[in-house]
Amino acid sequence: MMTKASQIPYGRQWIDKNDIAEVVKTLRSNWITTGPKIGQFENAIASYVDAKYAACVSNGTNALHLACLVAGIGPGDEVIIPTISFVASANCVLYCNAKPILVDIYEDTLTINVEEAEKKITKKTKAIIAVDFAGHPANWSKLKKLAKTHKLILIDDAAHAFGSKYQGHKIGSIANLTTFSFHPVKTITTAEGGAVTTNNKSFYEKLLLFRNHGIEKTSELSKKFGGWYYEVKSLGYNFRMTDLQAALGLSQLSKIDAFIKKRRSLWKNYQRHLNRLEGIVIPKEEKGVLAAWHLYPIRIKEWVIEKSRREVFEALVEAGIQCQVHYIPIHLQPLYRKLFGYKLGDFPIAEKYYSQAISLPLFSSLTNQDQTKVIKTLKKIVHEG
Repeated sequence: MMTKASQIPYGRQWIDKNDIAEVVKTLRSNWITTGPKIGQFENAIASYVDAKYAACVSNGTNALHLACLVAGIGPGDEVIIPTISFVASANCVLYCNAKPILVDIYEDTLTINVEEAEKKITKKTKAIIAVDFAGHPANWSKLKKLAKTHKLILIDDAAHAFGSKYQGHKIGSIANLTTFSFHPVKTITTAEGGAVTTNNKSFYEKLLLFRNHGIEKTSELSKKFGGWYYEVKSLGYNFRMTDLQAALGLSQLSKIDAFIKKRRSLWKNYQRHLNRLEGIVIPKEEKGVLAAWHLYPIRIKEWVIEKSRREVFEALVEAGIQCQVHYIPIHLQPLYRKLFGYKLGDFPIAEKYYSQAISLPLFSSLTNQDQTKVIKTLKKIVHEG
């Protein structure tokens, strides 16, 4: 029987002794919740992605919620979102009592189909949330033109794409608001955690306000009323990151170039070995894109190899290779069928992709030996068809 220790996960964190030392140092300090490490991490994130401002939060889902709040999304508004993403990309709109409008994807990059998005724009459309799927940026040139024409806010769900570049620009500096996740399987981790970046000062001030219960506490207020005094200006939330998380994040960020180099090396190795494997479609990287690949999503052509996606998936798992499917289309989830009447057949490209998709292991600590096992096992499964 295959033990968990002998299995290859589809994704995992890379924690070294320096990461541990930084967290321990913070544990021994006077600050373990809100403290100086958070500001340091925010400054480091903003500098890294070439944005003016960054606000850290407790997770990527809260980052999306917060971005929607500061964008002013509310009742009566519509927000356009690709159906291939984790459900949080759409739930954040529901949290604001607005309506998510789902659209199909491009078949090659698996990112939002901008032409389909344009067809869905109405007088109620407030924003577009584009997803940099698997680490590959959406078509931001087309999206920016569309947003400018229709006066829309662009939110980049870059949970997969910390460190990616689009036409020489870092993801995090392109959209009006960009959200990141620092979950353990992402490029860098803070265990749980996330961030929102922006170049808009007004948005930034709202980010700080809404993530901390809507509380405003300034030196002017303290001078006038006393050092204890604060005011609740808006209905806010407790979306704060802790200093413990920020300490880990700072340590992880110092290794970001090595992490991305390894992920891209693994991606290229998969490309070399799988590009001619009959019955398998491999991901593509568009010209002008440098993706910090978070996932390696392949597609199984069942009619070629005479095996279903499920059979290939389960054969990989049986061989000790943990894989995943990213994602079940949002419109096929029971909640969204019930709320908006979505049904099978609404978004054919996304549904076709989902029916074929398997994400192979890809993470910074994946060894060459383990990747070779994944490749050989997949080839064996396919050839046995």
